[in-house]
Amino acid sequence: MTETVAAGSPAKAFSLAHVPAWAWMGIWVYVVVLINGNLLLNDTDTYWHVATGNWVLDHGALPRVDIYSFTKPGEAWISTAWLAQVLFAGAYRLAGWAGPVVLSAASFAATFALLCYILSRRVPAAFVIMIAVAALLLSIGHAFARPHVLALPVMLAWVYGLMSASERGEAPSFWLLPLIVLWTNLHGGFLLGLVLVGAFALDAVWNARSSQPVSLGLRWAAFGACALAATCVTPYGWESILASRKILQLGELLQLIAEWMPANFSSFSPFEGVILLSIAGALFWGVKLSPPRILLVLVLLHMTLSHVRNFEIFALLMPLVVLKPIVEQFGLRTSGPARAGFPAASAVALAAAVGVLTGAVVAHREYTPRPAHSPAAAVDVLKRENAKRILNDLPFGGYLIARGMPVFIDGRSELYGEKFVTRYFRALQLKDVNQLLDILRDYDIDAVLLTPGTPAITLLDHLDGWQRVHVDETSVVHARKAN
Repeated sequence: MTETVAAGSPAKAFSLAHVPAWAWMGIWVYVVVLINGNLLLNDTDTYWHVATGNWVLDHGALPRVDIYSFTKPGEAWISTAWLAQVLFAGAYRLAGWAGPVVLSAASFAATFALLCYILSRRVPAAFVIMIAVAALLLSIGHAFARPHVLALPVMLAWVYGLMSASERGEAPSFWLLPLIVLWTNLHGGFLLGLVLVGAFALDAVWNARSSQPVSLGLRWAAFGACALAATCVTPYGWESILASRKILQLGELLQLIAEWMPANFSSFSPFEGVILLSIAGALFWGVKLSPPRILLVLVLLHMTLSHVRNFEIFALLMPLVVLKPIVEQFGLRTSGPARAGFPAASAVALAAAVGVLTGAVVAHREYTPRPAHSPAAAVDVLKRENAKRILNDLPFGGYLIARGMPVFIDGRSELYGEKFVTRYFRALQLKDVNQLLDILRDYDIDAVLLTPGTPAITLLDHLDGWQRVHVDETSVVHARKAN
C-alpha cells in the first residue's frame, strides 16, 4: 500500500491541475498575443530600437551622440532604454522579427499573470477575470515591440512591493531596489516609480498608529533616497534622469504626437466604458477611499486623460490602488487560498509545452512590420537616385535608420526638440508654406519621402525644380530635377 502511494506521487506532481489560475491567464494572454504578433510590430519606432541595440552589440559601447540623422549629427543623445534595445536586437538576431514578437508577448503575458496573482490573493476569481480582461482591453492598443512593454512586469512588481509595505505599516524592503535599477535601464518611465514612492509613503504615514508616523516617514524617506540613487546605476549615471525629463518638457509638441495626445471622447472607447462603469459602481455602492488613495486615483486618471500612452499604466495600477479599501469595505474574500507556485515538475512540463507551442506558431506565421511604415520600394528608388539628404515623413524614420540611411527626423522627439519638430509639422501640413521652402533650402534637401495625403505633396508636384519619381500605396517620392 505504501509503495503504491509513493509510486503515484511523481505522477501527481506532473498534473496540470496544480497550475494556478494566474499562470493560465498568463499563458492565455501569451498565446493570443503571439498569434496576433504582427500587431506588436505596428510601430515604426521598433525599427530604430532594434537598430540601436545592434549598434550597441556591434560596438560594445553605448551611444552618447546622435548617430542617425543629418539634422542633429553629433548632438548629445543617450539611449535610456539601452537594455531593452539590446534584448530586442539579440532576439532579432536569433529569430528575425519573430524574436522581438516572442519577447514582447512573453513580457506582456508575465505582466497579466502577475496582475492576476496579486488580485487572486484578495478577491474572488470572478472579479480577477473581469479586472484582468478590462485591463487587457485598455492595454492592448499600446502593446508594441518597444521598451515600455519589457518594463511593464517590472513596474507592476515595484508598485506591488510599495503597496504591500504601505499596507503593512512598514517601509519597503531594500531588496526592492534591484527592480528600480532594472526598470531604469529598460525604459525612461522609471520616473513614475520614484513618484509612487512618495505617494505610498504618504499612504503609509496616513494609516500609521499615532506613535509611528515620524519614524515610519523617516524610513520611507531613507528608502526613497536609496531608490533615487539606484536610478543612477546605469552606464549613463544620473544622465538617465535628465534625459527622461526632457520628454515631459516638449510642450506643444506633445499635442502633435499620437501617443502623447490627450484621451479623445468624440467616439465611444473601452477606456470611456471603464471610466463610466467605475463611476457608476462607486456611486451605487458608495466606495470610500482614504485621502492618499484618492490622490493616487486622481493622479493616475490625470495621467491617462493627458496622454493616451498611459492607458496601460491606469489599467494595471488602478486595481492595486483601490484593492485593499474595496476588499475591506465590502468584505470580499477569495474562494480559497491562492497558490503562489506549483510543483517544479509541472512548471517544467508547462514551460516545455509553451516552448513547443511557440515553435509551432512561429513556424506557421510570418511576422513583418506594418507595410505602411516600411516603404521598401520607395527607399530602393532613393538609393538609385543616390539621395543623401531626405526630408522624410515621421513614420518612415525608423525604416530609413534600419536601411542605413540618414534621416531628417525619427521618433526621438527629445533629441529634436519642440521648436524643430513643431516647425517640421507646420511645414509638411502647409500651415506655413515658407517654412517648407526654408527647410528644403536650409538643409539642402535632395529628395522628399512622404505618406500619401500629406499636404506638402501637392506643393511639391507644382514646385519648380522638383519632380515626382515614385508613388505607391505607402509613399510618394519627389527628387530635385537634374540641372
